[in-house]
Amino acid sequence: MYKNQLILSTVKTFKEITIKLDSKLDNKGKLALKELNSFFNPRDFIVETNGSTLTVNLRALDFQQFSLIKNTVQADCGLETAPILNEIEKSIHNIKSYGIKSGKRLYVDYDSERKVKNRIAKEGRRGKHFYTLNHKFKDQNTELPEEFNNQIICSDSQDILQKLPNNCIDLVFTSPPYNFGLEYEGSDDDHNWDAYFKKLFRILDECIRVLKFGGRLIINVQPLFSDYIPSHHLISKHCIKRKLIWKGEVLWEKNNYNCKYTAWGSWKSPSSPYMKYTWEFIEIFCKGEMKKTGEKENIDISADEFKEWVVAKWSVAPERKMKKYDHPAMFPEALAERVLKLFSYKNDIILDPFNGAGTTTTVAAKLNRRFLGIDTSEQYCSTATERLKNN
Repeated sequence: MYKNQLILSTVKTFKEITIKLDSKLDNKGKLALKELNSFFNPRDFIVETNGSTLTVNLRALDFQQFSLIKNTVQADCGLETAPILNEIEKSIHNIKSYGIKSGKRLYVDYDSERKVKNRIAKEGRRGKHFYTLNHKFKDQNTELPEEFNNQIICSDSQDILQKLPNNCIDLVFTSPPYNFGLEYEGSDDDHNWDAYFKKLFRILDECIRVLKFGGRLIINVQPLFSDYIPSHHLISKHCIKRKLIWKGEVLWEKNNYNCKYTAWGSWKSPSSPYMKYTWEFIEIFCKGEMKKTGEKENIDISADEFKEWVVAKWSVAPERKMKKYDHPAMFPEALAERVLKLFSYKNDIILDPFNGAGTTTTVAAKLNRRFLGIDTSEQYCSTATERLKNN
């Protein structure tokens, strides 16, 4: 029925798909296209007809919504319209080059940033991640001992990690205690900052040691702005000093606007205004090299997820069940899911040395990753173990 399908061209306003029909549309076909068009803003999507030719004009489209609308139109206009509607859907689905914004696929100008000519040569002249030169990391990875595989361990992380061999963990994802004075079970959260960072850095050094070559260290951190302690910068500086490659930083936008008007500093004065933040930071580092090897069949991130999540500002609601798990500072499972799917493969080994109530280990198990979670609190370890049973 169709000839020369998917003839694509980029124009100023739309990406066009041209579909050749064997014959002109009948009245039911024309009605179906008219109804289909009525659901969308013509500046984003419209199908035009010219004799036996259909032209699908695309700028932005929620593809899942389109599929639902297509089924509605087909039900209204009859099964005879199914071949044409299905062909339009198929032709749109076959377009693999698009951006993602607010849940919609963008087909025009999504990659319009200025290109750098001779990029690789220029990176070489500048000294790409020059601060990692002469690192001593070995590229020979080892197996995690079976006694630590898929375990929740109640102990001091530094003590446990010292028992692990070098290069046996694929990804570390953690959020250290904030040191804000929150009521964590079984531990203080208001240490002297110097003592806090010395202890934290000893644990991070062990995490770096046990990471595989090409493994990732990913840390969620919120600075204590009232103390003017830029924790994310201090942690990043330490990791860079240890010759990890800084891969990037994600702003976790929590949209928690309740904090916006609780403290002002110097009211209506430049004397010392207090800055407000509705986001936290996620710092991402690699050990030895940027590329992490893995089997293609162990990739579980979708194209749409990838396109949306590589934009490094994530709007994810805060954890709503902290009272249920009796923990004062948890990140949500959705955040851990993004980190694990974007930066690890199925069957990878995920470590959280500050596992708390077990969000990292819970999500790792759900996503068919292996895991090791460590925390000093018996209560939190019990909660983390119970969450695994309820997966």
